[in-house]
Amino acid sequence: FQLIFWVISTFQMKWKGKDLFELVCRTLGLRETWFFGLQYNIKDAVAWLKMEKKVLEQEVPKEEPITLYFLARFYPEDVEEELVQDITQHLFFLQVKKKILEEEIHCPPEASVLLASYAVHAEYGDYDPNVHKPGFLAEQELLPKRVINLYQMTAEMWEERITACYAEHRGRMRNEAEMEYLKIAQDLDMYGINYFSIRNKKGTDLLLGVDALGLHIYELDNKLTPKCSFPWNEIRNISYNDKEFTIKPLGKKTNVFKFNSSRLRVNKLILQLCIGNHDLFMRRRRVDPLEVQQMKAQAKEERARKQLERQRLQREKQLREEAERARDELERRLHQLQDEAHMANEALLRSEQTADLLAEKAQIAEEEAKLLAQKAAEAETEMQRIKMTAIRGREERQLMEQKMLEIEMLALKMVEESERRSKEAEQLKQDLQEARDSERRAKHKLLEITSRTVYTALPPGNMPQNLSFSRENLSFDFKDTDMKRLSMEIEKEKVEYMEKSKHLQEQLNELKTEIESLKLKERETPMDIIHNQNTEQGTSKQSNFKKVGTSKAARVGESDAKTQTSKFSSHDQSNNGPSSSM
Repeated sequence: FQLIFWVISTFQMKWKGKDLFELVCRTLGLRETWFFGLQYNIKDAVAWLKMEKKVLEQEVPKEEPITLYFLARFYPEDVEEELVQDITQHLFFLQVKKKILEEEIHCPPEASVLLASYAVHAEYGDYDPNVHKPGFLAEQELLPKRVINLYQMTAEMWEERITACYAEHRGRMRNEAEMEYLKIAQDLDMYGINYFSIRNKKGTDLLLGVDALGLHIYELDNKLTPKCSFPWNEIRNISYNDKEFTIKPLGKKTNVFKFNSSRLRVNKLILQLCIGNHDLFMRRRRVDPLEVQQMKAQAKEERARKQLERQRLQREKQLREEAERARDELERRLHQLQDEAHMANEALLRSEQTADLLAEKAQIAEEEAKLLAQKAAEAETEMQRIKMTAIRGREERQLMEQKMLEIEMLALKMVEESERRSKEAEQLKQDLQEARDSERRAKHKLLEITSRTVYTALPPGNMPQNLSFSRENLSFDFKDTDMKRLSMEIEKEKVEYMEKSKHLQEQLNELKTEIESLKLKERETPMDIIHNQNTEQGTSKQSNFKKVGTSKAARVGESDAKTQTSKFSSHDQSNNGPSSSM
């Protein structure tokens, strides 16, 4: 956040740094102020506004307007445990995201994709394929340029992988997505560390890292793995004299570590960061102040209220979806019944046409049978007439007998044809009767379909008539004697945390496996090579801190066994220049 401070009135000219800082915090609604500060640029370095000194009496740029940056000055050890307010979490999320994208914090490719998916969820909410269509992330800056250049992948391929992870976060709230982002980012090797260029007594250029856990010494080309570390609880005194800076560990047999910085201003800035981080380190290990306890209680109540509201909205959404599904089912059933009725009408029409055709054929068969019967009668009459005339003569009789035989044969054939036609007519009558029966059945089925109830009403008990949700007051009563239940809850949270960590690691490994084949080895930076070596050796930020102790300080420092000072006390190292100590 960039803050432009205009000097307008005499009252503002008298403002102290504390007045301006409190004004910004009140404007933002921020109560966890101990993490933040106002930063300004001076020449080629940065400095932080002093709270008890007037703004215009400090080394701020004198031209108007005066530009100050509201930034996180100190980082928490555990973001989930220490960050209480949503605004505090959001400010840290924005700052850490900016540092990762600008590559001030080294982030491996697989973690970059997962962090980008949480950043998208924090901005857009739950994934909806109807809304978040391909190309919706085209204008977003989500990955460091180093990661993009490291693989032969198009923007569409990166968006596809980010969207696949984004879809798995469905059901989370936006502030939960920001917290998941910070929980992953705090495990990165360069998270929360301020680096300063230093030189030891031998003239070797090194880097000094200051963070929430202590002081770390790095080689100039390796910001990931410290050569040695000094935890805050193992440091007795930190002081500087002009450009010389001294770190005195607690152990009497442990050598003092001394180094030189480029200028006196850098030593002042290092000492300020050391004092602030050490104070927060000790504060975390004491009982929370009353103000912090109240903030945590309020935050817990607010989270519970939001959870109830979220559950209510989910129930309403579920009921709405069920009602929509019931409506869709009724519409589908209606269309099905309409299709059945249409098919029944078509079947009825075909039955009517078939019945008419069969009736016409039966009528033709009857006419043909009548015609054949008439011909048979005529043949019988002709046969009788021939018999009567057969007596006229023997020859005529023989001739007539022959003709009569022929006529009898013809009559027999006609009789057989008449019987066949009669049978065919009977068969046509039966077919006509069956067609009429089919017509009656089709009409009966159509009547049944049209008489059905189209819309099936849901039972009154299943439809929500009036939804009302009562909100009960939440109270939290922790008894000293209820330690067994508290221990079980803590154990349960540990198990859930281990399961989430395992799931997160599986996600990171899966992402790394997917994109490994497209990686361009020749584009790897020295930081990428060091990170890959640490990963293969099983080295992490926490294991480095535990493994590398203060014993290595003897290799890079010089011995000063005669110096004995009290814990975090000020003393004069030399008469040649100013000195200060923590």
